[in-house]
Amino acid sequence: MNIVFMGTPDFAGESLKALYNEKYNISAVFTKPDMPVGRKHILTPPEVKVIAEELNIPVFQPETLKDGKALEILKQLNPDLIVVVAYGKILPKEILDLPKYGCINVHASLLPKFRGASPIQWAIVSGEKVTGVSTMYLNEGMDTGDVLLSEQTEIGENETAETLWDRLAVLGASLLLKTVKGLEEDSIIPVPQEEKQATYAPIIKKSDGLIDWSKSAFEINCKIRGLHNWPVAFTKSGGKMLKIFAAEIVNKSAKPGEVLKCDNELIVACGENALKILELQLEGSKRMKTEDFLRGKKIQDKFLGVE
Repeated sequence: MNIVFMGTPDFAGESLKALYNEKYNISAVFTKPDMPVGRKHILTPPEVKVIAEELNIPVFQPETLKDGKALEILKQLNPDLIVVVAYGKILPKEILDLPKYGCINVHASLLPKFRGASPIQWAIVSGEKVTGVSTMYLNEGMDTGDVLLSEQTEIGENETAETLWDRLAVLGASLLLKTVKGLEEDSIIPVPQEEKQATYAPIIKKSDGLIDWSKSAFEINCKIRGLHNWPVAFTKSGGKMLKIFAAEIVNKSAKPGEVLKCDNELIVACGENALKILELQLEGSKRMKTEDFLRGKKIQDKFLGVE
C-alpha cells in the first residue's frame, strides 16, 4: 500500500514511526512550513519533518492545499491512502477523493466528543474521567467523518495534558496500524457519528488560562491540569501574573480567592473547597515548588485574582 502521511507535531510523529516500522511504503510526508520559535525567532522545523528526514522520506511543506499545487504533487505520488494526524490543515474535496482507500485521520478523543483542535486539553479541563483515540474517514467537515475504530483510556486523577498527550500519541499510533490493516482486509464497518452527541474542543488561547476562583476547586484543578504546560492556568498576585502548574484539593471553605494560608504552604479558597498550590511561577521569577517560593517571598494578597 502506497501511503502519503500528513502531520505536524510529535503526536503525529508516533504514527509516522509506527507505519514506517511496519514496513508500509510511505512515499511522502506533508507537514507545515518551518516556523520561528522563541524570543530569538529561530526557524524551527516541525517534529514530523525531523522524523521524516531521519527516515529518508521526501517532505513537502506547502503553505496551502487550496491552490492546486499540492494536488498535482499528490497525483504524481498516486497514494492508495492518505493518513492525517494533527496536520493542522483542512483537506479540500479534490484531495479527499484522490486515494483508493480514502483519507483517514487519527483524532485524540472518542468521537463525536471533543471535535476540533485541542481535544486532549479540553477533555481534562471538562473533568472527563475517560477519553481515547478514534480513527475516521475525513470529509469536508471538522472531524465529522465516519468512525472506523476507537479505543478508550482512563484519565488519571492527577494527569496533565502533557502526559495524556504522550499516552494518546502511542495509543493512536497503535490504533492506526489496526485501522490500515482493517482497510486492507476490508474488515472495518464505518460508523456515522451521532451529531446530537457532538461536543467541540476549539484551539486553546492564552486567555483560557485565567482562573475564576468562584468555580469549584475540582473545576479549577481540572483547568490547571488541562492547560499544563501551555498556556498554563494563571491568576493575579500583587498586580503580577501568577502561573499555577500543580495543585491539590483540600476541604476548606471561605470567600473565593481568599488566601487561607501562606507560610510553608499556600492555600486558596474556591467556590467550593480550596486548592493547595504545589508549583507556581510569579511573573519575573522562575518556576518552582511552592514551599521553595515561600522561603524567599510571601504572597501579600488577601485575595488572589484582584488587579
